[in-house]
Amino acid sequence: MGTIVERARKKGGKAYMAKIIIKREGKVVHRETETFDRRPAAAAWIARREDELSKPGAIERAKLATNDPPLSVVIDRYIDESEKELGRTKAQVLRAIKTYDIAGKRCSQIESDTIADFAKQLDVEPQTRGNYLSHLASIFAVARPMWKYPLDYAAMKDAQTVLRRLGIVSKSKERDRRPTLDELDKLMSHFKERQERRRKSAPMCRLIAFGIFSTRRQEEITRLAWADFEEEHKRVLVRDMKHPGQKEGNDTWCDLPEPAIQIIKAMPRDGDLIFPYSADAISAAFTRACQFLEIEDLHFHDMRHEGVSWLFEQGYNIPHAAAVSGHRSWTSLKRYTQLRQRGDKYAGWKWLEVVTAPVV
Repeated sequence: MGTIVERARKKGGKAYMAKIIIKREGKVVHRETETFDRRPAAAAWIARREDELSKPGAIERAKLATNDPPLSVVIDRYIDESEKELGRTKAQVLRAIKTYDIAGKRCSQIESDTIADFAKQLDVEPQTRGNYLSHLASIFAVARPMWKYPLDYAAMKDAQTVLRRLGIVSKSKERDRRPTLDELDKLMSHFKERQERRRKSAPMCRLIAFGIFSTRRQEEITRLAWADFEEEHKRVLVRDMKHPGQKEGNDTWCDLPEPAIQIIKAMPRDGDLIFPYSADAISAAFTRACQFLEIEDLHFHDMRHEGVSWLFEQGYNIPHAAAVSGHRSWTSLKRYTQLRQRGDKYAGWKWLEVVTAPVV
């Protein structure tokens, strides 16, 4: 007899887990579950599966499928049972992988050459192929030890090694795009005019400037809380700072240069958050503005690179800059020590007065 368990989703809404447990002579011989967005769909699935499992040999075939499922099933289970929230990019990649032939293969059928063939099918840059395999490797890492699925993590590592040596995959390139003062002037003028027309829109001028002077990522900016801001110590607690192996709980105190402090002080205290805006909305507004202004290949995240560069141009050393940026590894900051420009390019910048003026 099947049952339906209702539960709350992490991002809101409800999910309905349909469970089927079959016993023979008091022992469980088969069990399976499936999650749905609607209760009627869960009930329909239970009715259909119970009918299918009643046929001769069906339980034996289902047992094989349960112990050695297609990769797509393993991906779904990984997403469903992961207690830490998946990043937007990783979730998109895993959904995309499910559209390829490899997703229909059973775990025991996937070997290093299978993975290599999948990588070759991806019509993207080598860096993006590397990201696809990196996200897929996280599935391989947990499938056997966690669920006993015959998914070979060693095959994944072998495939990644071969593909790197052949140049089919590669690490992501470090972006070195920095906005010019002329580009920033165009963006600031655009968003200032927008703010005057739409008073309730996100204060993009302040957000862009704060992204530069604080070196914070857009997601981090939207999580900053007034309770975590210590003006007297010139620092703020950045919660859940991005980290390769730790998405949540990585809370880090970061120093704030004076312009960043002044921007914070200019914000109204209307709630718990200093910048109560959506990271997606900030990114979308920035992208649309760049397209309208014909500014090519500039992302909001480039403000962080600009900010770190600005620190070194003023004479910051690696430890001092890391205290602002939050970098745990100083190795990634070594490239900034090669900057030849020196001095404060924002000294006398006309937009500083605008972004540090209190909101009326």
